[in-house]
Amino acid sequence: MERTGPPVRFSGLLAAFSAVLLAAGGLAATAPAAGAADADLARNGGFEAGLDGWSCSGGSGATVSTPVHGGTSALKATPAGSDNARCSQTVTVKPDSAYTLSAWVQGSYVYLGASGTGTTDVSTWTQSAGAYQRISTTFRTGSSTTSVTVYTHGWYGTPAYYADDLTLTGPGGDPVAVPAAPTGLRAGTATASTVPLSWTASAGATGYRVYRDGTKVLDATGTSATVTGLAASSAYSFQVAAVNAAGESAKSAAVSVSTAAGGGGGSDAGLPAHALVGYLHSSFANGSGYTRMADVPDSWDVINLAFGEPTSVTSGDIRFSLCPVAECPGVETEAEFKAAIKAKQAAGKKVLISIGGQNGQVQLASTAARDAFVSSVSKIIDTYGLDGLDIDFEGHSLSLATGDTDFRSPTTPVIVNLISAVKSLKAKYGDDFVLTMAPETFFVQLGYQYYGSGPWGGQDPRAGAYLPVIHALRDDLTLLHVQDYNSGSIMGLDNQYHSMGGADFHIAMTDMLLTGFPVAGDQSKVFPALRPEQVAFGLPASTQAGNGHTSPAEVTKALNCLTKKTDCGSYRTHGTWSGLRGLMTWSINWDRFNNWEFSKNFDAYFGG
Repeated sequence: MERTGPPVRFSGLLAAFSAVLLAAGGLAATAPAAGAADADLARNGGFEAGLDGWSCSGGSGATVSTPVHGGTSALKATPAGSDNARCSQTVTVKPDSAYTLSAWVQGSYVYLGASGTGTTDVSTWTQSAGAYQRISTTFRTGSSTTSVTVYTHGWYGTPAYYADDLTLTGPGGDPVAVPAAPTGLRAGTATASTVPLSWTASAGATGYRVYRDGTKVLDATGTSATVTGLAASSAYSFQVAAVNAAGESAKSAAVSVSTAAGGGGGSDAGLPAHALVGYLHSSFANGSGYTRMADVPDSWDVINLAFGEPTSVTSGDIRFSLCPVAECPGVETEAEFKAAIKAKQAAGKKVLISIGGQNGQVQLASTAARDAFVSSVSKIIDTYGLDGLDIDFEGHSLSLATGDTDFRSPTTPVIVNLISAVKSLKAKYGDDFVLTMAPETFFVQLGYQYYGSGPWGGQDPRAGAYLPVIHALRDDLTLLHVQDYNSGSIMGLDNQYHSMGGADFHIAMTDMLLTGFPVAGDQSKVFPALRPEQVAFGLPASTQAGNGHTSPAEVTKALNCLTKKTDCGSYRTHGTWSGLRGLMTWSINWDRFNNWEFSKNFDAYFGG
């Protein structure tokens, strides 16, 4: 599988801009000095409690043990692309009062400021601080101001900056009371997979948390939200709590809702509660050796035929044939292959055609290519009597056009046409059609930090490019198994980077899919959680199969954490998902080469 690199970032500062406009940013309104008896109002200004109390844009912030100014921790925040690594917190203050804001910072073009003051918002900055340097500014609140936001940030294209011992001194504001529980919770018209909710605002609330059957599923800033990723013909109970700086209210009275009957979309499609998915090298040979369909052990519940490939990158015309005898001396005849597929299906297994792979670049850039894709894939499915389709688009198959910034309403032709083509196939074959996807982390979880080329360009347009496809097809999707291998380090929901090869990576990456996450750090564009039965995670079957091989012991730890919340290590998951569907591996052939180590561990864990 191809490995992809990190997104391209802005190359540097605009020199002319820094000479004039940056200087303007250092102007601060004058205000009387804070009194000696005034308190430090900033919460966790020394970052000794991690990022508690702080919010950093795009997941850009983390705490480090060196370099620090005081104590044992400091903030490290890294600008990237169009994100200047802004870390902020909202502080309660008194109206018409004087405040002094200061911090110790290290780095180039580090800013410190306050907004929402009710008078003149202020900021100050340092152009270059090779060691910790104190910067400070003052302001006066307006006649009705009861809270301000204090922040630090860097500048586009610069390295990480550090901040420590941030203080805001002045008279403390009146204590903020925990808001009352929201009232009037009601549900709109439910679909097979979504329920719209609305409620009455709670005085003093700055946000709301929506709970499904007692588990938080999303945050909202307004008084409405839509819960997605639900199962058809199922009953759910919803509650809402109000939140502000003082804490979370009691939950509202519950409202019970049943989803509509579905058209089979996203259904189990006959899979067992825990499924093992593997790719079978049917059209080519490599060092793992050829494995005949009839010789695939019963451990494998979903067998993906690798690969259907296009006649050209943009044709949409997909072809599949068995490996030539000259390349694979042990290959069966086509009649034997078809008979073996029927035998697997009779035993309850699913056999799919997988489109793409490392070498099979597919770009459905036109409606003609879209229609050719539907026609040619249908022909393969019909010829071999297959159960469905696996989408394994890699490399440059999917990327987002500049300006296509919302995964919920994509406009890029290769994205729109792929979604349309798959929906056509689903409609043609009906409820039992099995649809799976095997994207790389670059195209999914990286979307937490970066999405496409960004609002102003400069990033890799492939970043997060699978998200609109997964989202648009979530009601048709049987199983998503992201490739947790051949991957660079990826930031998880804890805003820490995680690297492949151990349980931690699989836990963090899978938790993102089962929890949901804001795309490119935008809280107004949250990718909703998938249902646990729609999710597996993918690994190499052996060290020869790909980078990121994970030992059976570490695989077991990852499964324990995700399904039982044991063996979790340092990463804290946002839930426990006993219904997690299972595992995927590249590949059945490599597992055979490795004495079936991967499938034996799966069977031992799930009692197969």
